[in-house]
Amino acid sequence: MTEATKTEETKSLASVDILKILALLPHRYPFLMVDRIEEIDGDLSCVGYKNVSANEPHFQGHFPTNPVMPGVLIIEGMAQSAGAICILDKGKTEHPSLVYFMTIDEAKFRRPVRPGDVLEYHMTRIAKRRNMWWYKGEAKVRGEIVAEARVGAMIAEE
Repeated sequence: MTEATKTEETKSLASVDILKILALLPHRYPFLMVDRIEEIDGDLSCVGYKNVSANEPHFQGHFPTNPVMPGVLIIEGMAQSAGAICILDKGKTEHPSLVYFMTIDEAKFRRPVRPGDVLEYHMTRIAKRRNMWWYKGEAKVRGEIVAEARVGAMIAEE
């Protein structure tokens, strides 16, 4: 598959549902932090979505009487959204590659995310080198930024 073909196929893809995400990423419940990805523009940008449910195991201890989604899981959802479009852009569609976090920079948390919220991970590529990518991410709930960070990852073939 040529670079131009991969880019055109990825750009024409309007969204990725949970079944495609499971085919792209090695993550599984309870650590899969993205349910759907839309507005995909190659490996340049995307918007990932996470439906936050009270049934998720981290709410049993964080915090039982005042459930708040852990910030590190929000950052993980950002990285998974970006990682999925990187794998997709590389033309991988069947077997999960291993995606390793390299960096998390400038992480800021603006307000708590609670059960019932729909998280949006707005990811924009800021750099790419061989099998490494860096993204700026903003997590939003109802249009309001709840967290932001710059994340870097590397894709390793299995």
